[in-house]
Amino acid sequence: MTYIDSPSNIRQGEEFDVSPVETYLKDSIPGLSGKLKVQQYPSGYSNLTYLIEVGESKLVLRRPPFGTKAKTAHDMGREYKILSTLHESFPYCPQPLAYTEDESIIGCPFYVMNRIEGIILRKDLPRGMHFSANDMEQLCKNMIDVQLELHRIDYEKIGLGDLGKPQGYIKRQVEGWSKRYRAAKTPDAPDFEEIMTWLHNNQPADSEQPGIIHNDYKLDNIVLDPSNPLNIIGVLDWELTTIGDPLMDLGATLAYWINRDDSEEMQLIRFQPTNLEGALSRDQLLAYYLEKSGLTVNDFSFYQCCNLFRVATIAQQIYYRYYHGQTKDKRFALLVGAVQIIEKAINSVLQKHG
Repeated sequence: MTYIDSPSNIRQGEEFDVSPVETYLKDSIPGLSGKLKVQQYPSGYSNLTYLIEVGESKLVLRRPPFGTKAKTAHDMGREYKILSTLHESFPYCPQPLAYTEDESIIGCPFYVMNRIEGIILRKDLPRGMHFSANDMEQLCKNMIDVQLELHRIDYEKIGLGDLGKPQGYIKRQVEGWSKRYRAAKTPDAPDFEEIMTWLHNNQPADSEQPGIIHNDYKLDNIVLDPSNPLNIIGVLDWELTTIGDPLMDLGATLAYWINRDDSEEMQLIRFQPTNLEGALSRDQLLAYYLEKSGLTVNDFSFYQCCNLFRVATIAQQIYYRYYHGQTKDKRFALLVGAVQIIEKAINSVLQKHG
């Protein structure tokens, strides 16, 4: 039995004409021959990802989603530049192969990269796969170790000094995500005004050790070695990557992390197998990261709440597209419920914070 992540049929409304894509790829990437075939990876809620097969070659195409998008979001050229520059220093990145802004091909910019073939963990383990408690604990630690490798890269030295501005990073996050949430709010969504005010009033100082931060680092963006599933061989989805506070990146990871003992309501929005026996809790992951990094933090509440709010905003932006009929993906209909659950989770943290 294979556990390798596999694509499926293309969702309705997300198809494209393969003929101009085939012409472009064969003109841009040496050695491609054979008929082009396309399937789509069904997971993910943002940029769309397709498997492109040309003869024996297997490539991955990334394009923006359909519907209204934030002005600076889904920038294919930026994502392509990140991968092109970072790949040598951080080989977990897929190798990018071609990028075009020619919208006559499929109606939008897109890029193509090598496929990293491996296992990607979704909500539950693939049927027949088993991790012991020790395995799960080790995978959690390996995940943090790879994240630390990214944070330790000298971004100036490798040519990514212009990727982002670490000064004022947290302030921009609070202001930016607040603006995005208000713009994407629908009548059935919570207003988050009190939470946004708290975030504005409780910002920590800029990090003294900024680094490259992935901003979407979680188990379903990690590729595992099929021959040893505890070994991480790839990290995917670099669209939110910037230079900023590593603790914010860890907060982003923990915002998606559902503990085994979290409420039934929180379990409803779990989409990683973080409830397995042996999986580290959010507090344990934080402690492990701080121990290995040498960083200190007196109170992680801001990082946790800010990133939970960010997840809620991303979910609400996607739901907004569904609410206004800009996408037909039925998965998106449930996202407003996730936004409501996240609001309760943030308020729970704030109550404990006092």
